[in-house]
Amino acid sequence: MGKTKFAVLAALVVAGALAATAAVASTNKSSSISLRTTKAGKVLVAANGRTLYLFTADKGKKSACYGQCATYWPPLIAQTPTAGAGLKASLLGTAKRRDGKLQVTYNGHPLYFFAEDKKAGDVKGQGFVHFGGAWWVVSAAGMSIKAKP
Repeated sequence: MGKTKFAVLAALVVAGALAATAAVASTNKSSSISLRTTKAGKVLVAANGRTLYLFTADKGKKSACYGQCATYWPPLIAQTPTAGAGLKASLLGTAKRRDGKLQVTYNGHPLYFFAEDKKAGDVKGQGFVHFGGAWWVVSAAGMSIKAKP
């Protein structure tokens, strides 16, 4: 296979994976948030075990991540999130995005996945500075954890 064909194929595979991640993240009616021990510490994860992040560019519950940003950092979308063991249900909520979908929040922070986290417990987005802010995993208290894995 020529270099050009390989590059096109690789780009299509990456685009497909990112689109699938965004589609999965945006179709849940309910989602359970729980804790998982990772290389960055004990962090919030979604029902699929994938790590959740907060974005420092967000203003309160209002997301600042749309377009290409949301391709790499898909929002956790759910109408009725639930808190698992070790989490405070009172800190869990939702915020309306521009498209009308409800993004899950914890302690007022909108929650996101990172497209490069391929399996449960991955924290490849930890400390990433991207799209005008930093991305941090979230503790049970709803605060950013800034430990490097």
